[in-house]
Amino acid sequence: MAILHADLDAFYASVEQRDDPALRGRPVLVGGGVVLAASYEAKAFGVRTPMGLAQARALCPRAVVVPPRMKAYTTASKAVFEIFRDTTPLVEGISIDEAFLDVGGLLKVSGTPREIATRLRAEVRAQVGLPITVGIAGTKFLAKVASAVGKPDGLLEVPAGGELVFLHPLPVERLWGVGPVTSAKLRERRVNTVGDVARIGEAALVSMLGPGYGRHLYALSHNQDPRRVRVGHRRGSIGAQCALGRRPRPFAEIEATLDALVDRVTRRMRGAQRAGRTVTLRLRFDDFGRATRSRSLLKATMQTRLIQTTARDLLTEAAELIGLRGLTLVGVAVSNLDGDGHVQPSLFDDAEEDRLDTAMDAVRDRFGSSSLTRAATIGRELGPSVPILPD
Repeated sequence: MAILHADLDAFYASVEQRDDPALRGRPVLVGGGVVLAASYEAKAFGVRTPMGLAQARALCPRAVVVPPRMKAYTTASKAVFEIFRDTTPLVEGISIDEAFLDVGGLLKVSGTPREIATRLRAEVRAQVGLPITVGIAGTKFLAKVASAVGKPDGLLEVPAGGELVFLHPLPVERLWGVGPVTSAKLRERRVNTVGDVARIGEAALVSMLGPGYGRHLYALSHNQDPRRVRVGHRRGSIGAQCALGRRPRPFAEIEATLDALVDRVTRRMRGAQRAGRTVTLRLRFDDFGRATRSRSLLKATMQTRLIQTTARDLLTEAAELIGLRGLTLVGVAVSNLDGDGHVQPSLFDDAEEDRLDTAMDAVRDRFGSSSLTRAATIGRELGPSVPILPD
């Protein structure tokens, strides 16, 4: 099996530099209150996403800040995905700027994986005008790691038989799922590289991180990833999130932000005709820790009021934790989605609420998403709705 992981470099910022020659070679930040994307010239100063814009400006005073243009990014993404599908029918989109491509059966038709990747990069540059990095490996996990190591605007192939030689010297943060908290736990025990994870053994990882997480990291440290490139599957959840920055915020303001996120999520659900049964609240704290809270409903729904009430209940349950640790990000997602697009009425739904949701969607479709908003969110910047792949 030969898998490519193709990942557009600093996607939003690269589109801005492509469309405005005056921005090329300069540090560019895309966003408003929060940095949505940073060019590599800005990343060289330590700017990261989703960093607050004030902090980013302090790190890189010469940065040029541009507002996001989501339609331009969506158009560019569609053009790139056409090139992906011209390369191979086996394409699994991960987000609007990255995908896995299975090219294992194309040797006689299109050449080696490296030759295919070289052509793909050249076509994206020539037809869409954007830089793209491609990683090549025998597993999805390792292909993604290779593209990350190969950035920016690179091509990196991990040869068969050399997987562990490539993987084991890398820092432990290269393993999927290892964020700041897990990284700190591992490094406290002198587990600094992927090779260290492989050597300490599965039992030690399980005792340190729990059974599921420990076994997951141990398998990845040995490049054990049986997943194949999946084509045509529907997304398992629809969600949205908002970075809040590090200043303390009243609980009412957090609640209002959550309400606006629910509006965004349920509108997407209705647009895709997908009802969901499980509501999940995602929180990130000032100490970089994370927490999730979930609740499942008796029946699937796409009704805004019911999902809003459930999300608010979850937020209230976490209020004490938020007060102690501070909150820097809040998100909401709905999962356990109906798979066929034919929605059965929820036990909780009623015709009046459905008519209200439909009427509000119609106003936003005609006059723009910002034409109708909750009174509690007026004057507060939620951030633009990030484009997602078609369902």
